[in-house]
Amino acid sequence: MEFNDLKAFVADHDNFEIRVIGHAGSHFYQVELEDVEGQRHMLTRSGKPMLFRALDDVYLELKRAGIHRAYLVQQVPHDEMIGRETHYADPLASRMPLVF
Repeated sequence: MEFNDLKAFVADHDNFEIRVIGHAGSHFYQVELEDVEGQRHMLTRSGKPMLFRALDDVYLELKRAGIHRAYLVQQVPHDEMIGRETHYADPLASRMPLVF
């Protein structure tokens, strides 16, 4: 989902969740939107996933889109290495609310 598409989506919908995904061992963050139908959309620029070096950069972009709440989730590579499904979408396992 391109940034302009995100802005339009936020203007028209109110039932969605924004996740800021941190990858263990990396200092980069990605933004994912999950809509009411359970569809997941990564924030992209020119068709490529946007990577952020700091949470402050994520906050600025999300504020520009009209978003003031998100969840920080940590993706743990251990799960992928042993063939288990990643659990960052589990509401109680690994989410930390962010308000900005």
